[in-house]
Amino acid sequence: MWATNLKILGVVLGTLALYTLIANKIPQVQSEVPRALTLGADVTPEQLAQAGEQVFTGIGGCTTCHGLGTRAPNLLTDEKGQGPIGARCGKREPGKDCKAYLHEALTQPGAFVVPGYEPIMPDMTRTLSPQQIWAVIAYLESQGGTITVSASDVPASTTSTTSTTSGGGIAGGSSDPMAIVHAAGCVGCHKIGTEGAAVGPDLTHVGARLAAAGIREAILLPDAKVTKGFEKLAGIMPKTFGDQLSANQLEALVRFLAARK
Repeated sequence: MWATNLKILGVVLGTLALYTLIANKIPQVQSEVPRALTLGADVTPEQLAQAGEQVFTGIGGCTTCHGLGTRAPNLLTDEKGQGPIGARCGKREPGKDCKAYLHEALTQPGAFVVPGYEPIMPDMTRTLSPQQIWAVIAYLESQGGTITVSASDVPASTTSTTSTTSGGGIAGGSSDPMAIVHAAGCVGCHKIGTEGAAVGPDLTHVGARLAAAGIREAILLPDAKVTKGFEKLAGIMPKTFGDQLSANQLEALVRFLAARK
């Protein structure tokens, strides 16, 4: 009898140790409020551009598509002999100056799609605050052009931007998986059922080939393991979802995808 009890105890302790190890391996996202970018009423165009660069290269995830010249236009370098975005943004759409065009491109991306590219740009108001959006516009104008964004463009009700908390985060903080999928722009590259584009791996039955841990890793560390057949797209998947998603949103999305067998 004592031998049987020892075996049961060993199994219980082993199971507890395994789950403790797994729990410690799960990344903890948004445990702290992200560092703020202060944009006071007297903010200068140069300060706006500096703040915009941090958003563009960080939480905005813009470098994932822009700069490759394949899925979206180059913004920081020459595009088909027209120079960087600041030099050509005022010539993109008739009747719109650079500032108006860039604001529309970020907040209503379907209104005008650059010829030769697919309409995969997400509405950035779903992930960025108005302050962050204007800062990005200032940064883009500075790339070969003149910054026309000023403090008067930044909403007076808020004088600072944080990473995503000031804008409510992806999908306004909703834990509805499909709301997250749409707000994060996932369907711009992935098919889920009848929706989406066939650029990246099809997620319709992703749960049949990846367990929850693998899906979580693919979201947080997209370059850790690249799906066979998609090696040429390595580095395209945004690496910012660990900052943009709350822990509850991440787990809701993981459970949803893992259930798609």
